[in-house]
Amino acid sequence: MSYEKVKQAQKTIIGTKQAVKAARNGHLSEIIVAMDVDHHVIAPVLEVAREFNIPVTNVPSKQQLGKVADLRVHASVVAIADSRFL
Repeated sequence: MSYEKVKQAQKTIIGTKQAVKAARNGHLSEIIVAMDVDHHVIAPVLEVAREFNIPVTNVPSKQQLGKVADLRVHASVVAIADSRFL
């Protein structure tokens, strides 16, 4: 499941603003988006993902996404950094 990708990633980027910035810089290989988040929150990430052809994977829970990213809070978006930029 996609939660496993987050657990196994060498470097993750947490949050909408940070994911958008990293995507524009060409540093992402994939974006994981929680589906239980309001669309207006994740819309900028989805737009930049389409623009730069970055794969987007949906997961059901922002709570679980935050947990697997080792956060004490929920996570709407977790981006996986491209291995060239570690």
